[in-house]
Amino acid sequence: MSNEPKPLWRPHIAGVLLGLGLLMTFVLTGHGLGASGFTTRVAAGTAHVVAPAATEANSYLGPMVEDGRNPFNAWITWEVLGVALGALIGAVSARRFKWSVDGPTRMSKAARLGLALVGGIIAGFGARMSLGCTSGLGLSGAATLATAGFVFLGGFFVAGGIIGTAMRGLWR
Repeated sequence: MSNEPKPLWRPHIAGVLLGLGLLMTFVLTGHGLGASGFTTRVAAGTAHVVAPAATEANSYLGPMVEDGRNPFNAWITWEVLGVALGALIGAVSARRFKWSVDGPTRMSKAARLGLALVGGIIAGFGARMSLGCTSGLGLSGAATLATAGFVFLGGFFVAGGIIGTAMRGLWR
């Protein structure tokens, strides 16, 4: 048995399988794909441990913990855990799993991790402000033919092209 990584899937096959997975998610759960709502539930659970009265009084987080509710008892918790576990199983079985720090190679690892943290916080804040993350708005929105999904995807790719071009000098 070779230790070489297995070849990557063809993009068209992966796209069709992603679409079928999204369809199954809609049919089985009544929800599309998305993950940012899970971080809100983590915030509600953490806040409820630290400051229960304040969390219960909060109009945004309170409904997730009122009447002794467990904020993690939701479909999105199982989706996020399933995606993470499935990705790990897929990477390990394809012999592609490794710990690494990606990003601009002309920066230190600490700077790359710091930028990733700042970017993640900004993206997370934007996701909560827009009531959805890139997977929820882009994949699920476009799959339901929502105009907002297509507008988002267009803006996402344009912004990615602009930022990628601007950051090109930091990569080797």
